[in-house]
Amino acid sequence: MANNIYRVPTIYSDIKKTTEPLSVQVPGSKSITNRSLLLAMLAEGKSTLRGVLFSDDSRHFLKCVQDLGFETTVDEESCIVTVEGLGGKLPCEEAVLNVGSAGTAARFLTATLGVSEGVFHMDSSEQMKRRPMDPLLSSLAELGCEVRCEGEDGHFPFTLTAHGFGQDHISIDIGHSSQFLSALLIASTLSSEDFTIQVEGTHGMAYIEMTQKMMEQFGVCVERPTPDQFRIPAGQHYKALDYQIEPDVSAACYFYAMVPLLGIPVCVEHVHFESLQGDVEFLRILEKMGCTAQDTEKGVLLLPPSALSDAGTQTPAFHGITVDMSSCSDQAITLAAIAPFADSPSCITGIGHIRFQESDRIHAICTELTRMGIRCEETQDSITIYPGTPKPCTVATYADHRMAMGFALTGLRTEGIVIDDPGCCRKTFENYFEVLDQVITEISEG
Repeated sequence: MANNIYRVPTIYSDIKKTTEPLSVQVPGSKSITNRSLLLAMLAEGKSTLRGVLFSDDSRHFLKCVQDLGFETTVDEESCIVTVEGLGGKLPCEEAVLNVGSAGTAARFLTATLGVSEGVFHMDSSEQMKRRPMDPLLSSLAELGCEVRCEGEDGHFPFTLTAHGFGQDHISIDIGHSSQFLSALLIASTLSSEDFTIQVEGTHGMAYIEMTQKMMEQFGVCVERPTPDQFRIPAGQHYKALDYQIEPDVSAACYFYAMVPLLGIPVCVEHVHFESLQGDVEFLRILEKMGCTAQDTEKGVLLLPPSALSDAGTQTPAFHGITVDMSSCSDQAITLAAIAPFADSPSCITGIGHIRFQESDRIHAICTELTRMGIRCEETQDSITIYPGTPKPCTVATYADHRMAMGFALTGLRTEGIVIDDPGCCRKTFENYFEVLDQVITEISEG
């Protein structure tokens, strides 16, 4: 990388075919890391978290936990963090916190602090100030929290003056983010009464299922009387754990996408289909596009399509697909980046909410593909991408880590793709391009 750009090495024509799978290691899951930090903070006693991801997002979350007064120890080299929880109590009744660009920190900490007691001044990065918070802030206000926004209503920065739970039920609109519901679920154990959450709007529920399973691992049961209602019985408390964090399946998917793209087998170590993470569904999507998956002791091994393309090229053809990606929407960019090389169009649906993430991802995908000369069409919640040969292009990343990581894949098979601002990957996978360079070297050397 130089001058804050990354010129993607095109290795497609240099691949030495081998049946030996490429073995890749990825860092810990961001989603599980940040949930476990909050659950440990709310538990009674010392939790030891292993396999912790250290990135911009997780460091901001950890710093907020420390700024609230919780005792922690941090060993980045060993990827271990300990947190001394106080059983749902806070060490201080007033704090100034900055969540950076971390959506999990923004939503999860806001919910927990909003139903605690005290005054909390919440700030964020400029990027996070553009992302929606109003559904959660409105629900907290209904529960009795005084919310004073210091800029645009429903956005960071704001001050919470919290007085605990003012009622035993709430509704939350998750149309823009499932994190609003996850945040309230985790915080609900602070209520002295049975607490019910009614869900409005639609969203992929994979991350909600992750939240429920992790709450159960830490000792709290969540009931679901109806598909759109959650009930948390009173009297439950989180237990301190020695907790192993899974590898980040979202990060693993960039390397699994190389399987159809380059025609090589890939195994990402310690990734298995029973993962808590919804993005494991992306491997099933790649299977429908022609790949074959085997869950081995080492990790899921993904094999490339076997039939050669009509053009007789060295790389087997893979199929376009029409797929609802609401359960693994972080991988919409990944699929879009390889879709031009499929043998038929791909239509990605169920992703309207990704317009409200780090960037308007639907518009960003279509803008960059169009600049590459690839025909694509967008609706409010879908993208259709047609096969074609990408032209040289400097990909704008919109300060969005997934745009940078995803579209680097395109350059592995077509000349002249340059990634602008690769450093934005610090948010979740700070050495992504170093790992990518190592992988490229290993592929090229066979």
